[in-house]
Amino acid sequence: MTSGRIVADWIAADWGTSNLRVWAMAADGTPRAEAGSDEGMGRLAPGEFEPALLRLIASWLDGRRVPVIACGMVGARQGWIEARYRAVPCTAVDAAAMIAAPTQDPQISVRIAPGLSQAQPPDVMRGEETQIAGALALHPGFDGVLCLPGTHCKWVHVSAGEVVSFQTFMTGELFDLIARQSVLRHGMQGEGDDDQAFDTAVADTLSRPEKIGARLFSLRAEGLLTGLAPATARARLSGLLIGMELAAARPYWLGQPVALIGSPRLSAAYSRALAAQGVQALILDGTACTLAGLTSLYRQEAAR
Repeated sequence: MTSGRIVADWIAADWGTSNLRVWAMAADGTPRAEAGSDEGMGRLAPGEFEPALLRLIASWLDGRRVPVIACGMVGARQGWIEARYRAVPCTAVDAAAMIAAPTQDPQISVRIAPGLSQAQPPDVMRGEETQIAGALALHPGFDGVLCLPGTHCKWVHVSAGEVVSFQTFMTGELFDLIARQSVLRHGMQGEGDDDQAFDTAVADTLSRPEKIGARLFSLRAEGLLTGLAPATARARLSGLLIGMELAAARPYWLGQPVALIGSPRLSAAYSRALAAQGVQALILDGTACTLAGLTSLYRQEAAR
């Protein structure tokens, strides 16, 4: 390697609908460099995936054939190539189930991890399975529930190293739609937090989840009548929706060890809501879990 130049032993890729993140990795799983773009799956036609990847990683290549291990929506039906779901119960990831993506550049060999599916109730995930594998690699022997907050929050029961069952909630997407497109948008502009408003809203919805529709509209009415502060309105909306989710997901978290995997802000909100119910959740870094999961796949592949 020339002085100061980063060369990858292998490349980790987290390729979602909106964004692509890549890391130049050492053989031992240590990241040497990272890069990212907004060229997510949703913006690309099938023939555009390889060029989008190469735009980020070309400087890490030195003529050798470098393995690229990818997870996320890149393996969806509309992605680079479909990586069919694996049915639970099963391990979170399995290198033997990865799919090779077609490439032209001889310097890369791209393999994509499949997501997981559940027959009853019907459910699917892509990308989260790699974070789950990473969490289990970082915390061997963990048995309990993993919660992965995000646009579509996942509650996952893991036992004996396997994903037993999971359930998805569209809480993050509902928050975005309501805050940006509904009649409540007029009172949601601005930033800031209001922990007390959040706590009260979580408690209200957990106790009476059937009243969610009425409590949502009261945010609009209170804004018109008393000038409800935008930060309070946003905190209350977040609390109402997370409280509704916790009420429905109670069979997952009640009496179980719980770990959260996600962005610091979202994980903190879920941790606060769970703590009020007597659940002290372990908070795990989402990027660290992703890299640990992709490293697990790389090592499995290398050992085959």
